[in-house]
Amino acid sequence: MKRVAAIGARREHPRLGHTALARTMLGFAVLGCVTFGLLAGCGDSDPDDSGSGSPSSGEELYQQRCSNCHGSDLRGTPAGPSQLSIIYEPGHHPDEAYRSAVENGAKAHHWEFGDMPPINGLSSAEVDEIIAYIREVQKREGLEE
Repeated sequence: MKRVAAIGARREHPRLGHTALARTMLGFAVLGCVTFGLLAGCGDSDPDDSGSGSPSSGEELYQQRCSNCHGSDLRGTPAGPSQLSIIYEPGHHPDEAYRSAVENGAKAHHWEFGDMPPINGLSSAEVDEIIAYIREVQKREGLEE
């Protein structure tokens, strides 16, 4: 009587003694390691960039998460106010006010744009990077009346 292998049964390679499944898994593992190694070297990061409160990474985060309402140039849109307004100078709206607005949202109190919703999915470090970017642009561009 001829023996029939069950579905999913391992078949050994006739000369190597390894199962076909083990060889396939090993191949994928090697491929994964090589791919990860190649991709780990990719990216736009600056080797001199500490990553903490960096205006360049803060700019990227701002453009991704804030610019739809506050403008790509921080000068506002019909949906949200300019971050270059004198109202957002550090003495009136300190960094903690930005942190609170991101975490909790903000009730409309200076503008008629409506309430700002909380911005989910940002770490504390990312919020700090966005604030550093806003403060850097405020210094560079100056605040508007």
